[in-house]
Amino acid sequence: MTLPETMKAVVLTGHGGLDKLEWRKDVPVFRPGAGEVLIRVGASAVNNTDVNTRTGWYSKAVRGDTGSAAAEGYAGASDADGAWSGALNFPRIQGADCCDEIVAVGDGVDAARIGQRVLVRPMHRPAGADPDALVTFGSERDGGFAEYTTVADEHALRIDSPLTDIELASFPCAFSTAEGMIQRAGLGAERVLITGASGGVGSAAVQLAKRRGAHVTASTSPAKMDGLKALGADAVMDRNDVFQKEGFDVVLDLVGGPRWPELLDALVPRGRYVTSGAIAGPIVELDLRTLYLKDLALIGSTRQDPRVFTDLVSCIEAGEIHPVVVETYPLRELRAAQEAFLEKSHMGKIGIVIAG
Repeated sequence: MTLPETMKAVVLTGHGGLDKLEWRKDVPVFRPGAGEVLIRVGASAVNNTDVNTRTGWYSKAVRGDTGSAAAEGYAGASDADGAWSGALNFPRIQGADCCDEIVAVGDGVDAARIGQRVLVRPMHRPAGADPDALVTFGSERDGGFAEYTTVADEHALRIDSPLTDIELASFPCAFSTAEGMIQRAGLGAERVLITGASGGVGSAAVQLAKRRGAHVTASTSPAKMDGLKALGADAVMDRNDVFQKEGFDVVLDLVGGPRWPELLDALVPRGRYVTSGAIAGPIVELDLRTLYLKDLALIGSTRQDPRVFTDLVSCIEAGEIHPVVVETYPLRELRAAQEAFLEKSHMGKIGIVIAG
């Protein structure tokens, strides 16, 4: 196919408020480099990390929750550490989720890949000297909030599924984060508490934990309890209620905040706590006696083994997990989509339609 010279995209021009998201029609279309593929993007989705990167919440100067200044940005957030890996180069095209078709390939990539339907792995292998660097799609490199994007060949995984692009695009970021947490915890047929269970990652964790035979307790607001039961949660609880002491083998926490010490009390001796988010605030109080007297394991989960995403694609193709898309917006209305996302009145994902 003949590629256009320019494309439509939403470009992040710096850390700050929603005004930092600019709709453009004149962004040059990428050309795939050696070992890369060019994808025509059909759909993406909104994730917490898109908002947190835009606002600069990852900066250590920010000590509050992720929502209190999410519309206007955080005063005092430093550009030097406002994203996952520190400073970002602006302008940046965000969008950690991406689904559709390979339309061109670079040198060294089999031309038979053209026409394949793919999902993009959000967590990429660092190309530089630091093997521990965080390189994520839509953050350290341009992502899916555009009509076209490029990724290394290995990160575009072929997908065979009857699901729509918008349904498939709900999986990559949220489900790989949840699957990464579960694999780090070594979760089996155990009792697990999931906080923030109605969000994209939390609702994904419910499905993925049930797939492993776990007994799942989901913490959420009353309005979202029935939805989580429908996803397979064995028990649901009001997020403001008291957690059962020593009632869980594993805690998958996306909330943090002032109630964090209660989560350690909720673990059995030798229990495992895993975190991959802190929507209620990143600064918590730790009583070291609870940690060492109960022989607890505290696990942070961001980096992912490549098998996390390959396992996820296999689950999708087998129909073992299901998309939860509650609303969709066209790309040009990304600001409105983020505003709806920040209301936290939904369960699951808000999709972004790119094509058309």
